[in-house]
Amino acid sequence: MATKKLKIGIVGCGAIGSTLAVLLQKKFAKNIKIVALCDIDMKRARLLAGKVKEADAVSLEKLIKASDLVVESASAKVSFEIAQKALYAGKEVLVMSVGGILGKEKRLFDLAEKKKTKIFFPSGAVCGLDGIRALSLSKIKKITLTTMKPPQGLKGASYLLKHNISLDGITGDKVVFQGSAMEAVRAFPQNINVVAVLSLAAKGQVMPRVKIVASRSLKRNVHIIEVDSDAAHLKINCENVPSPDNPRTSYLAILSALAVIAGILDPVKIGA
Repeated sequence: MATKKLKIGIVGCGAIGSTLAVLLQKKFAKNIKIVALCDIDMKRARLLAGKVKEADAVSLEKLIKASDLVVESASAKVSFEIAQKALYAGKEVLVMSVGGILGKEKRLFDLAEKKKTKIFFPSGAVCGLDGIRALSLSKIKKITLTTMKPPQGLKGASYLLKHNISLDGITGDKVVFQGSAMEAVRAFPQNINVVAVLSLAAKGQVMPRVKIVASRSLKRNVHIIEVDSDAAHLKINCENVPSPDNPRTSYLAILSALAVIAGILDPVKIGA
């Protein structure tokens, strides 16, 4: 008897969504079927549909109806709306642009509970969220995140343009931002989903503090997380290779979404 395949719809067919679609088919073809694709630019959706077997480029409403799992890989501007519509329809949803739901997450959590479905947040470009989730059952006192990226990984960010911060010609490290998680998400919605998922893992006990640094010497995206709690002190250092198709995103962030889907398919669960 053939195993029923998980029907997946991907919203957002840019560099991240396209890479994710290709890897999903490559690694999980026996267990999943990408049935629908959607993008604000439907030309991109149709282009990706040409590479993905049996997937149709459709509207968001049709994608949600056709899917068991809706994968949001669009942008922080629309991630909350996409997740809300998917959950309202009783579908499971995986949110990659986590920054877009920060501060509004309780509305989604309540909706998921009401509709008896699930919402998934990949760990993104960092490790150690299992430890932070465990520590949230104790008392977390402080979380700090220092993100360091090559200048090209931050170039074009609206915050830099608004504050006339130029990265041209820097020879060392340049601090471009310091503030709270909420401020960081608003300032760098395409660059700092990491701090949003840290906030969710801490279950709102503390608001992480963030420092963002542009570093000419770096070829990788670096995230340094420190957590102080009653149960343990964590220091996590992640040095990530940028995605070949999008230097603003770490390749690990795409792989973490794959890992979430693998976890849905796999009967064995590892970690907190």
